[in-house]
Amino acid sequence: MKLSRIVLASVLALTACGTADTATTPAPGASGALTPIKLQLQWFYQAQFAGYIAAVDQGFYQEQGLDVTLLEGGVDIVPQTVLAQGKADYAIAWVPKALASREQGAGITDVGQIFARSGTYQVAWKDSGITKAADLKGKKVGNWGFGNEFELFAGMTKAGVDPGKDVTLVQQQFDMQALLKKEIDAAQAMSYNEYAQLLEAKNPATGKLYTADDFAIIDWKTEGSSMLQDAVWANTAKLNDPAYQQQTVKFLTATIKGWAFCRDNPEKCRDLVVAKGSKLGRSHQLWQMNEVSKLVWPAAAGGIGTVDETAWKQTVEISQTTRNQTGDTVLTRAPEGLAYTNDYIRQAIGQAEAAGVDVDGSGFQPATVTLTEGGA
Repeated sequence: MKLSRIVLASVLALTACGTADTATTPAPGASGALTPIKLQLQWFYQAQFAGYIAAVDQGFYQEQGLDVTLLEGGVDIVPQTVLAQGKADYAIAWVPKALASREQGAGITDVGQIFARSGTYQVAWKDSGITKAADLKGKKVGNWGFGNEFELFAGMTKAGVDPGKDVTLVQQQFDMQALLKKEIDAAQAMSYNEYAQLLEAKNPATGKLYTADDFAIIDWKTEGSSMLQDAVWANTAKLNDPAYQQQTVKFLTATIKGWAFCRDNPEKCRDLVVAKGSKLGRSHQLWQMNEVSKLVWPAAAGGIGTVDETAWKQTVEISQTTRNQTGDTVLTRAPEGLAYTNDYIRQAIGQAEAAGVDVDGSGFQPATVTLTEGGA
């Protein structure tokens, strides 16, 4: 199986990842000292990671005896590889990409499924007539590749559209210029990022910003081909160490508090992200904070971070059965070993709940965010 370039990079970079350092982890807060922790993010600083940024800023990790350093991601950084190599204690990664790395030997386990649902769209112009996956047949379809394409491919396959024959696939940049210039008929976008870029662009015909009425969205949750995305991954071998187990519960407890804080204080978290050095503007980050909260809240049954078995099985099934344009799948077999566990997140939920944190977010109501040109 030929994996996407980003997964190949992770595979090539792995060195004895199944035998990661299993030395005893110092008990958090032992002797009054904070335990240093490194968390590898999967992209540049933005509101996608606001909960972790807030947990650092608000002292939630410190309350748990942890001194957490956030490691910024980037184009050439594969979080699960950094974790498997022992260069980070935890990592944030999409489930399909992490499972592909596990199949190649990475000893990692999903211990906190923070995003309960997918935020991936395929966006087209409203007047294109494209409203569902079946309408992509015969069209120029943009996608990023790098393992991000399988929801799109699964949606097309389910609709009877052969991704290798029935559409013209176009390698899309991580922006929406190809759609805005009408070089492609449909573009891949995250609800919290690239879609907002469309609404921050000026319509040259009117001199005003485009609105949602100008576009049509294919939401893979509606099409039934969505896959689980941002999760907290831990080192599987080290989970045999009681000290690391305890540390994981503490880390997740503080993380829950961070995401609940951002749910209830979106503008404050927007400011924290901007201050962290994000290259995206204030209105864009507020939009992103609002949209990301929709992916977290209301939480899956059991509380924030709990892996929903149905969603997990759908992700694995798509990973095993959906083929991209070259005929490859994400996985060749079902995940083996401890691919995920709810043991630690359940303990963390209990501790957060005991501290008065709303771990379900059932009353969450998203705001209406007004974007400005360029997301400033």
